[in-house]
Amino acid sequence: AKGLTDEEMDEDFLTGVNYVFRNDGRRIKVTSENAPTVAENLNVDYVIERQLSDGRNGEKDIVLFNRQPSLHRMSIMAHRVVVMKGRTFRFNLTDCAPYNADFDGDEMNLHVLQSEEARAEARIIMQVQENILSPRYGGPIIGGIHDHISGSYFLTHGDVRFNRYETMNILYKLSDVGLGGKKNMLFEELNKDGARPIPDPSGTDENGQPYWTGKDLFSIALPEDLNLTYRAAVCQCGGRCQGQNPGGVCPTDGFVRIRNGKLITGTIDEKGIGNSKGKILEKIARDYGSDRAARFLYDATRLALGAVMNHGFSTGISDEDIPEEAANQIRENSKECIQQVDELVESFRDGTLEQMPGRSVRETLEVRAQGILSGARDQAGKIAGNYLGMTNPAVIMAKTGARGSMLNLSQMAGCVGQQSVRGERIARGYWDRTLPHFHKGDLGAYAKGFCLDSYKSGLTPTEFFFHAMGGREGLVDTAVRTARSGYMQRRLISALEDLKLTTENAATVYHDGRITNTVGTIVQFKYGEDGIDPSKAVRGDAVNLNDLFAEVLGEDADKLLNVDKKENEGDDYGSREKDLEGFDDDSDYDSDEDSLDSDGDSDYEGGE
Repeated sequence: AKGLTDEEMDEDFLTGVNYVFRNDGRRIKVTSENAPTVAENLNVDYVIERQLSDGRNGEKDIVLFNRQPSLHRMSIMAHRVVVMKGRTFRFNLTDCAPYNADFDGDEMNLHVLQSEEARAEARIIMQVQENILSPRYGGPIIGGIHDHISGSYFLTHGDVRFNRYETMNILYKLSDVGLGGKKNMLFEELNKDGARPIPDPSGTDENGQPYWTGKDLFSIALPEDLNLTYRAAVCQCGGRCQGQNPGGVCPTDGFVRIRNGKLITGTIDEKGIGNSKGKILEKIARDYGSDRAARFLYDATRLALGAVMNHGFSTGISDEDIPEEAANQIRENSKECIQQVDELVESFRDGTLEQMPGRSVRETLEVRAQGILSGARDQAGKIAGNYLGMTNPAVIMAKTGARGSMLNLSQMAGCVGQQSVRGERIARGYWDRTLPHFHKGDLGAYAKGFCLDSYKSGLTPTEFFFHAMGGREGLVDTAVRTARSGYMQRRLISALEDLKLTTENAATVYHDGRITNTVGTIVQFKYGEDGIDPSKAVRGDAVNLNDLFAEVLGEDADKLLNVDKKENEGDDYGSREKDLEGFDDDSDYDSDEDSLDSDGDSDYEGGE
């Protein structure tokens, strides 16, 4: 190529013009030889085809990115171009959730905008940072995942300290912290003009060497006047968190307290920066704007990746090993539950089983047996979790919300538990029995789909068969539900497409928020019957009273805030896993419960 280096060819290719289309329909291929002549003869109505620009010679191009099925407006968002080697699309991991995308072969579409009007519209309303908060439930749909969550845990949990070398390695992940310059520069010379300063050391160790705490490093990403209090996902306090009491300390460092942009106590996990649950991210996006939220998300995730690279984090099959003592406890507890089911069966056969209101005697037997056996699985998970502890990588991922759940871990290490088909114990099979391995008429736990063993210890043949029954239902249900909900969405769109909301800006006689159709018929007197825009609401509430109390009362608000009732915080309002649980309360307990996030097309309601 005329003696050009690879870098020079790349530069020429990336920023060059390919063709010029004249107004008479002729196409001129632009080369390095004829480029000056073509440039001199350009007219106003000529069309130029050029390569995408990543800002090397001007502003970065803005393009639209999309993944099918497009189930909500965040399925199409605007991104800035970064031209890279290779033939694949790449984007930030925090953007995966709105696209419902993963990197196992997903196909996506890129649309290059052709007019200034389209580019302006994309910049103003379609960029990723403008869609951090979901219009469906008002919480963040973009946020940290996987290593971002576990890295934040390693960065902020407890009184973790980093020496100068470790601190600089972590801070170097941030592009604008003052670490630029040549290698081997003096520490005092690292700060560069216009960069955020390196924070002062948190203290000195017994050798007189400075150290930085992870909480101080994380505080770099926070707005200087941010105040926030909440319970982290890792908090294990049963009722009211001990950290909420005056002078109290949460034993698992799960009570997060941020004052004036400094993380004072608590661990950052999924409840802090995760998608759908990230309270810090939601607070910044709502109070400080989308650009500040995007910057926080970038900084927090980069710091987390630096921390996890410094700490090291991996998991393997040995992480599901439990001691013999724990295995014996699980087996004894499960056998006690099985004995209780046998006693229920005996009372059913001799007619002494107390009938539940609104149910037959047989239905009463099934409901009570299923409750007992579900408790056996839950207890097995607690025993396994207690023995594995928070130093176990699998437990860390489950507790922090990085990946998986304690249910997955309990089935791997403790007990797979009762298998269900259509929300009930296994019923169908051979004549009067589920499998030929059991006696006819057997209603006990083993004969009705209870799996005593764990995935790690291995299933018996009958447990394997029952496990396949539950898993098959999960696969069929996923396919049927996707088609059914997709068709329902299509019908709803057709039914609602002519409705409009009358607001103060509408060119109509009415400005009271009523919903009308194209001929003026009133469908609702108030939008949603309450007039609240879900995209502006705080997880279903028009006003976040906790935030108001915190702003007015300051430190005195801690003991009054409703942060001790985890089940009432609304954190699962809008999470994808919670949406799926609504279809079948027992779907999580079947064999494919860990497939909720495994492949994208089934995670959101709707179909192709």
